[in-house]
Amino acid sequence: MKPLEKGSKKLLNAWAFYDWANSVYSLTIASAIFPLFYGALFRAEGIDKIAIFGGEIARGPLITYVTSFAFLIVSFLTPLLSGVADYVGNKKVFLKFFCYLGSAASIGLYWFSLDAIYLSLGVYLLGLIGFWGSLVFYNSYLPDIAFVEQQDPISAKGYSLGYIGSVILLILNLVMILKFEWFGFESATEPTKISFILVGLWWAGFSQYSFYYLPKGNGNKGRVTKSILLSGFKELKKVWSGLGANKTLKRYLAAFFVYSMGVQTVMLVASYFAEEELAWESDSQRTTGLIVSILLIQLLAVLGAILTSRASARFGNIKTLIG
Repeated sequence: MKPLEKGSKKLLNAWAFYDWANSVYSLTIASAIFPLFYGALFRAEGIDKIAIFGGEIARGPLITYVTSFAFLIVSFLTPLLSGVADYVGNKKVFLKFFCYLGSAASIGLYWFSLDAIYLSLGVYLLGLIGFWGSLVFYNSYLPDIAFVEQQDPISAKGYSLGYIGSVILLILNLVMILKFEWFGFESATEPTKISFILVGLWWAGFSQYSFYYLPKGNGNKGRVTKSILLSGFKELKKVWSGLGANKTLKRYLAAFFVYSMGVQTVMLVASYFAEEELAWESDSQRTTGLIVSILLIQLLAVLGAILTSRASARFGNIKTLIG
C-alpha cells in the first residue's frame, strides 16, 4: 500500500483510533475492574498482608510499588529504544511490540492468584510496561502524521475515542459481572477474570486498523551500533547541559515533573484507595459504586477533551493549561 500523505484525514483517524484500542487497559485494568478483583482476592483469604521477598507487605503498597517499578523500567527503556527507532526508522515495530506485550499480559491476568503472587505481579508489571511503552511511540507519531495546526484537534479526537471505546467495553464487562447469572456463571469471579481477556483481545484487535495505515518511519537500514543504541541518552544529556542557559525550559521541566507526578499518582492509586478505604456496605455496592463513578468520570472526560482542544485553539495552550 502506498503510504498516506502527512495530514491526510485517513492517516490522522488511524492514529487517533489507537486510543480507542488501548484505553480499555487504563480503564478496565488500571482503574476499575482489576483493583476490585485484586482487593477481593485478599478479602476472600481473610488477609491484609502477604509474605513476599522475605517480609510482609499490605496489598495497597504492594501493587503501588509494582506500578512504580514499571514506570522506572519504562523511563530507562524509552531513550534507549527511541534512539534505535529514530535511526532505523521502525517505530511501528516498537509500537506493535509493546501493544502485543500489554495485550498478552492483560489476558494473562486471568490466572492472577495469591498462590503464584510473584508470577502474577510479574504479569501485571509487563502489562503496565506494554501500555506505557506503546504510548511513547504512539505519541511520537504525532509530528510525523499531523501538521502543527492539526495536532490539537486530532489529539483531542484520540482522547475522545479512547474514553468512548473504554466506556463501551467497561459497560459490557459491568453487565457481565453484576448479572453473571444471565451468562451462566455461578459467581462474579469468572466474568471478572474474563474481562481481562476481553481487554487484551480488544486492544490487539482494534490496533490493527492503526497499524495498517501508520507509516513504518523513515530512517537508515544499517546495523545498530552502540553509538546508535545510546543516542537517546545523548540527546537527554544535551538537554540537561542546555538547561542552565534556558531558564524557561528549566522551569517547564521542573514544573511538569511535579505536575505529572501528582496527576499520575492520583490516576493510578485512586481506585485502590476507594476500594480499600471507603466504607462500602457490601461487595456488590463496592463493585457498582466504584465502576459507575469511574464511568461518569470517563464520560465527563470526553467533553473535557473536546472543550480543552477548542479553548486551546482560541486562547492558546499556555492560557488553557493555566486555566
